[in-house]
Amino acid sequence: MVTAVLPHGVQGPEMESARRVRLVLTDCDGVLTDAGLYYTAAGEELRRFSVRDGMGFERLRTLAGIETAIVTREDSAMVAVRGRKLLTETHLGVHDKLALARQLAAARGLSLDAVAYMGDDLNDLALLQAAGFSACPADAEPEVQRAVRVVCRRPGGHGAFREMAELILAALGHG
Repeated sequence: MVTAVLPHGVQGPEMESARRVRLVLTDCDGVLTDAGLYYTAAGEELRRFSVRDGMGFERLRTLAGIETAIVTREDSAMVAVRGRKLLTETHLGVHDKLALARQLAAARGLSLDAVAYMGDDLNDLALLQAAGFSACPADAEPEVQRAVRVVCRRPGGHGAFREMAELILAALGHG
């Protein structure tokens, strides 16, 4: 695949694939978070989310009518809470992300060509390679960076999802 850098270097095939997006899926840890897990003295697990990424979800929904979903292997109540606030759907404990993406697309009458996916690690590769549009944060694993259409400038948990959202919106004429 061709790798481009956001925002100004994206053109040609990347913009064409972004124009076809009608459903945006994303991993959580390492994309919407900084891939760190924080623990309180009581053993509570905490994650840090970017409000800028949250605005990316809102803009996709309100400006372009694009549905969004988290698809993550983790089964975290905290991720479920964040998902309820921002997303159309949240799917926790998913081990076969590609199979779920096919189901979500089919339920909407879409092919995977109309699906965007953002991931950061090896368990995301199958879906990243199958999705019509794929992106990763700047700090994604090297194998992931080589597999996606766009490598964002920002790292996970620090606005990478927002970069992808803005690229899709720009491709759809909402920039």
